Amino acid sequence: MGEENLAKDFDVLHVAMFPFFAFGHISPFVQLSNKLSSHGVNISFFSAIGYVNRVKSMLNPTPTTQVIPLTIPPVEGLPPGLETTAELSPAQSELLKVAVDLMQPQIKILLSQLKPHFVLFDFAQEWLPPLASELGIKTVFYSVFAALSNSYLTVPARLPEPKTSPTIEDLRKPPPGFPKTSSITSMKTFEARDFLYMFKSFHGGASVYDRVLTCLTGCDVILAKTCNQMEGQYVEYVKKQFKKPVLLVGPVVPEPRSEPLEEKWAKWLGQFPAQSVIYCSLGSETILTAEQMKELLLGLDITGLPFFAVLKFPANVDVAAELKRALPEGFMERVKEKAAIHTGWVQQQQILAHQSVGCFLSHVGFSSVIEAIVNDCQVVMLPTKGDQWLNSKLVSGDLKAGVEVNRRDEDGYFGKDDIKNAVERVMVDVDKEPAKSIRNNKKKWKEFLQNNEIQKRFIDELVRELKAMTDLHTT
Repeated sequence: MGEENLAKDFDVLHVAMFPFFAFGHISPFVQLSNKLSSHGVNISFFSAIGYVNRVKSMLNPTPTTQVIPLTIPPVEGLPPGLETTAELSPAQSELLKVAVDLMQPQIKILLSQLKPHFVLFDFAQEWLPPLASELGIKTVFYSVFAALSNSYLTVPARLPEPKTSPTIEDLRKPPPGFPKTSSITSMKTFEARDFLYMFKSFHGGASVYDRVLTCLTGCDVILAKTCNQMEGQYVEYVKKQFKKPVLLVGPVVPEPRSEPLEEKWAKWLGQFPAQSVIYCSLGSETILTAEQMKELLLGLDITGLPFFAVLKFPANVDVAAELKRALPEGFMERVKEKAAIHTGWVQQQQILAHQSVGCFLSHVGFSSVIEAIVNDCQVVMLPTKGDQWLNSKLVSGDLKAGVEVNRRDEDGYFGKDDIKNAVERVMVDVDKEPAKSIRNNKKKWKEFLQNNEIQKRFIDELVRELKAMTDLHTT
């Protein structure tokens, strides 16, 4: 569909989507786009030019949805053609933010042509609110993180004195005014140390904290990928901190995939009893050290259960040699009847929905959490960075629907027994505590997330609220 057709349809809500170029951000924007387009909203989705086809394949094919290709400006040190963080080193990912900052003229031209009612944007585009305001377009900061994450890390109360840097000890504690009913009273030392990244400046640019705070204070509306049932206390805290509308889209449960699971994996999983397989995937950007990989795989092995582990390795390495170096001699041969170890992309939704999968050991990205809860697999959490530490606390502490792998306070070390013990807490003696309570809670949240009427109501209400902020009819 051409831009001019969308722009001329004045009676229909038109929303532009502008996620950061990381699949952990693109996916939630796609999922929300699909929900909104099914409610009659026109969508213009901004994508790096090299990923247009992939984004198109993820979006529902409707005549009211279009993908707008963006050219990423050249930045010294950023390899041309690599356009998402999944392909980049951490240092290069910081340069990708520099490139996004250079996109302002391009975005201004596109928005002036498209004339959407709203542009939903991400944390790296803190310059967007004043730019869009000049064009008469309202801005919605769409947080793809749990409200808990924003509440704990990116509120004004976290740094009451601007231009200061928090200490590890500061970050172990919640900010002033944080909900007292939260299950979080303190974080571990290694988790707080990792949070320091949020407050660092790279290449002379703003820190993540500064970017997010500028987004939250500058936008017209905050939109959170959550609901009051799961995170009401944190939503209220965010409202008090920013004193502006906070709309909720709900957890955005992904639609079941229509394409079948690849035959080779369907056949492999099909040889095991129902709910017996551990599926382990730590996301597209988690690269474990050789020591961590060894302890994880040995831990999965000593549970006695079959397991399917998806691992990520640095580009241009010999995966077989890396595994051989990390694991005890003969390990791969010994587990070949009960284990699959894979690198690269897999159909995660279809795997989690397979009847043989009974446990999902995940990095606790918020989308993965929702995917885990809506399926018949128990949730074991091994967070590795950033908001994942807080997602894990939310699921294990507030929702009481999963188990976190125990780790050493100072450096986050975990051993094979920590992996085994976490899995056994939900997979062994399922009719006894604590497995019984955790399973019952997870079942309760699964029923809530799978209630189509409730989930549809979240989107209905969001569309109604957005229309009320424009001159469109709300009927």
